[in-house]
Amino acid sequence: MSSPTDAFAPAPNGALWQTIAPAEAGFDPERLKAAVEFAREQESPWPRSLYYPDGSYVGNVEWNERGPWTEIVGPVRERGGPAGLILKGGRIVSEWGDTARTDMTFSIAKSYLAVLAGIAFDDGLIKDVEEPVGATVAGPVFAGAHNGQITWRHLLQQSSEWQGEIFGKSDQVDHNRQIGPGADNSRKGQRRELKTPGSFYEYNDVRVNVLSYALLERFRRPLPEVLRERVMDPIGASPDWRWEGYSTSFTDIDGRSIQSVPGGGHWGGGLFIGARDHARFGLLIGREGDWGGRQILSRDWVRRMLTPSPTLANYGYLWWLAARPGVPAASFSALGAGSNVIWVDPEQDVVAVLRWINGAQTDGFIDRLVAARG
Repeated sequence: MSSPTDAFAPAPNGALWQTIAPAEAGFDPERLKAAVEFAREQESPWPRSLYYPDGSYVGNVEWNERGPWTEIVGPVRERGGPAGLILKGGRIVSEWGDTARTDMTFSIAKSYLAVLAGIAFDDGLIKDVEEPVGATVAGPVFAGAHNGQITWRHLLQQSSEWQGEIFGKSDQVDHNRQIGPGADNSRKGQRRELKTPGSFYEYNDVRVNVLSYALLERFRRPLPEVLRERVMDPIGASPDWRWEGYSTSFTDIDGRSIQSVPGGGHWGGGLFIGARDHARFGLLIGREGDWGGRQILSRDWVRRMLTPSPTLANYGYLWWLAARPGVPAASFSALGAGSNVIWVDPEQDVVAVLRWINGAQTDGFIDRLVAARG
């Protein structure tokens, strides 16, 4: 990994972003070109409108979602085509498609929530990840014998087993949910018996939305405002990204109605952002929160985020960790349906962002990228 003192930090949005030739960056030019062409050719099968001809939303189809909680309550935007970029040492090695377009990004938003939790931790708003959330978040959301046991770490590792309904969506909607290629969601939404908080991993978007709500309660400010001020503006991101909530997700904070934002686009909304801004974000985390010598996020928190969870070894705090042979052991990813990817190899100071690749082919791209470095 490059040391923070000599690592190159890209200039702010609007200024020229330095490039570097593949060979100079340590890549085999032909192999890298083949990896990029692969990403271009393996476009997501999702319709560009994000709605199928019969009017079904892609998320409902993807996750076999039916029943009382399927309503789309956040904005949806037509997606662009395949796009992405590869950074080495903070410089662009390759770039394709429209990398400035502010498309939906689905569950990559979860990794941004993890960083906001880190800002709260660094600021002392979260004093201990092992503390029950209900100790500092008042009200019914974390009340009771079951939900009262839930800690910040449980929420961040998706092992909270939180039970209830928030913003019109019940935790039951994602019971028995599977994700990734080959996922079997035939039983998704069927209620199962809950386990002790912290003992069982389940990918559950309602519970991530509960984390977002809890962070809003601690910051007492809109989370997109905090993210812009504390992270995105300092790393020179564009002003174009936005984070949209649901029509149902407004809550009263100190007499002010504030919209709580979701950890994805499961029911619309979420983070609308361009690939270049994602690349900056990935670079920040790959460098343990340092940006040009300024510590945006504590190294301690970044290391916590990228530590394997007790309930899922390839999952940290809402980040995916390396889980198969052939990829760098220290690499990690932010992943969103559709598919949207931020892949980081911190030891080589490499970041790759993919927009709208067929999810079944993501590993194929990563394998080609790794092979291009010999």
